[in-house]
Amino acid sequence: MSEITVSGVPGLPEIAQGANLATLIAAAVPDLADGDILVVTSKIISKAEGRVISADRDDAIAAETVRVVARRGATTIAQTRHGLVLAAAGVDRSNTAPGTVVLLPEDPDGSARRLRKSIGELTGANIGVLVTDTMGRPWRNGQTDVAIGAAGLLPLRDHRGHADSFGNTLEVTVAAVADEIAAAAELVKGKTDQVPVAVVRGLPELVIAAGADPGGDGPGAAALIRPAAEDMFRLGAADVLGERRTVRDFTDEPVDKAAVRRAIAAALTAPAPHHSQPWRFAIVESAPARIRLLDDMLAAWVADLHGDGFTEEQIARRTRRGEPLRRAPLIIVPCLLADAAHTYPDRRRNAAERAMFLVAMGAGVQNLLVALAVEGLGSCWVSSTLFCGPVAGAALDLPEDWEPMGAVGVGRAAAPPAPRADRDPASFLVVR
Repeated sequence: MSEITVSGVPGLPEIAQGANLATLIAAAVPDLADGDILVVTSKIISKAEGRVISADRDDAIAAETVRVVARRGATTIAQTRHGLVLAAAGVDRSNTAPGTVVLLPEDPDGSARRLRKSIGELTGANIGVLVTDTMGRPWRNGQTDVAIGAAGLLPLRDHRGHADSFGNTLEVTVAAVADEIAAAAELVKGKTDQVPVAVVRGLPELVIAAGADPGGDGPGAAALIRPAAEDMFRLGAADVLGERRTVRDFTDEPVDKAAVRRAIAAALTAPAPHHSQPWRFAIVESAPARIRLLDDMLAAWVADLHGDGFTEEQIARRTRRGEPLRRAPLIIVPCLLADAAHTYPDRRRNAAERAMFLVAMGAGVQNLLVALAVEGLGSCWVSSTLFCGPVAGAALDLPEDWEPMGAVGVGRAAAPPAPRADRDPASFLVVR
């Protein structure tokens, strides 16, 4: 590998809206050459593009946020419309006038493309351009610069299929070279030195040849953002509860049994009275067992509705509510085992004792549903077994002291659930 050098570009003026960055940078680096990589702090891009606004910082963060990933104290980790996940949605109030904040560029990849094109026209050099911003990293202290915009270079270097020094075939190694270059450039730019641009030399193999067709600017830094479907760590602390949604249509994909058991383990962490463990779960995996359970429950339901005087049309309409369970490839029947309940000589305290165990059961079921969602599984909660507990218990051959408390259909959602309407907590509380 050839020698790699990273050099800061001093002497640039304070950037204001409308500034011609290409002209300023070309004058400051008159020896730009083919294969050089220009690394530019996003803040000067934002300033030149008029992304400095007079606004309250919290209001600006809310406006730039499409998803809150986590909150702790005054810190918000948010996803922006670009797909970036970072503190304060990238809103910055450092190195800007009091009362103003700097937003991220509207289109960092577009900014990089325009800057590359303009500098190429001024200098004749075929260069790569990175636009960078500072981010924290999960599980690691400290911040580092990463690429949020790119043009004219390959942001990823794929080593999969290559052999390592021991002859082993690499299977998952894809190097985020754009982020590596961004971090190296930050060593010479610094946060307080007013050096917002650096030049990296010695990596011409990453720079796309002039006139490359198609995609002469490359895929941009957008290629560094992992698709949501492939992101094992997508759910932040603020996402977990909201991820639990009712799913009524499922695919035929088999359900991961290990994931179900992990979700049940989470259910067992719910609070319960008297240091008891009142939760039991019947996992109905086989098709014959599911059909037997649902058919017997349906027969009991229909018999009840006939007894209530419902017409056949009314019965058909009412019993359709249980159809999501038939579409689920797996059913879990949570059961209450109240053998630890205390007995009192009066009805009032016995009713309160029963309620305590029912609340614990509900807490366990909620844990189960949320944990299934975290595992990427959809679920629906149907309370039918409460109306025919002995029937459900007999269909599943459950111990006599297991009380079926409902049924949970589990599987992969056939389609994304509809957005949930916001609910104002003020409508659900009183303060004393």
